[in-house]
Amino acid sequence: MNEALEKIRQEALARLQEVREEKELEELNSSVLGRSGSLTGILRTMGQLDKEQRAKLGQASNAVKKELEQAMAERRAKIAQLMQQKAFEKETLDVTEPGIRRQPSGRLHPMTQTYREIRDALIGMGFTTFHGPEVEYDDFNFTKLNLPKDHPARDMQDTFYVNDKVVLRTHTSPCEARALMTVKPPFRLVIPGRVFRVDEVDASHSPVFMQMEGLVVDKNISFADLKGTLDEFVHTVFGPDVKTRMRPSYFPFTEPSAEVDISCTICGGKGCRVCKGTGWLEILGCGVTNPHELENCGLDPHEWSAFAFGIGVDRVTSLKYGINDIRLEYENDARFLGQF
Repeated sequence: MNEALEKIRQEALARLQEVREEKELEELNSSVLGRSGSLTGILRTMGQLDKEQRAKLGQASNAVKKELEQAMAERRAKIAQLMQQKAFEKETLDVTEPGIRRQPSGRLHPMTQTYREIRDALIGMGFTTFHGPEVEYDDFNFTKLNLPKDHPARDMQDTFYVNDKVVLRTHTSPCEARALMTVKPPFRLVIPGRVFRVDEVDASHSPVFMQMEGLVVDKNISFADLKGTLDEFVHTVFGPDVKTRMRPSYFPFTEPSAEVDISCTICGGKGCRVCKGTGWLEILGCGVTNPHELENCGLDPHEWSAFAFGIGVDRVTSLKYGINDIRLEYENDARFLGQF
């Protein structure tokens, strides 16, 4: 019987050296140690032996079984290692090689961060984004906004003319006219975009700048609705402790009109170099939409009313990040922009 066990042991170990795949290993395990395996078959004959022979056979069989199980476990680990090596050889990327130095990653431009913050604040208040063309008809840029050709307020804006009827828009307000003519009221719109004016480039002026405009159209809108909306907007963007005030102003497309100031975000309203000692910073213009504009765009001012406000994204960016020269926001200097 010991000879039979030794034969099973030697044959199993010899076959084990030739095994190269997991499937072959399982077949060998089944043929030797499985329920119908050769070693199991010997163990079934133990009932025919006397007590002393059974003890010897059991001891010898267990020794062979443990040896084969250990050898198969080692072979299984070796097969797994070989399979992993083959997988690595097929890979185009050698993960064992030292890593290269991490390349600098990009980040959002501070104006983009400010734009998204303003946009998201207004969207959170129920506004929807509305876009219009940068190359605009004179009619939408001026006439429909209560600025006919002989209106003196046209001189307030230096305009790039493409031809007699087409301009580069000087504000985002032409989108107001387009919305009033195409969107069914009531509605709340936030209108972002680039605008263009003939300006010398300096620390506070640029011929191209980013503007965002809000327009709300509904019935029985009052100046109180405008103020409540702007207070909520300012507190969302600049913080709950920031104060607001309104000063009378003039815009041809709103009546009444106002400029909105906020308490200085640098000194908290105490007075500093940024706010020129006043404790206040001007951030936007606003007003109740002029009834003539509503009429020009096909709405009955006796039924509908509206208010609008416009804010310069680059100015808010300068205030939020303490940038004292608007040119820095447009020069794409990675050393400067990398600070934000």
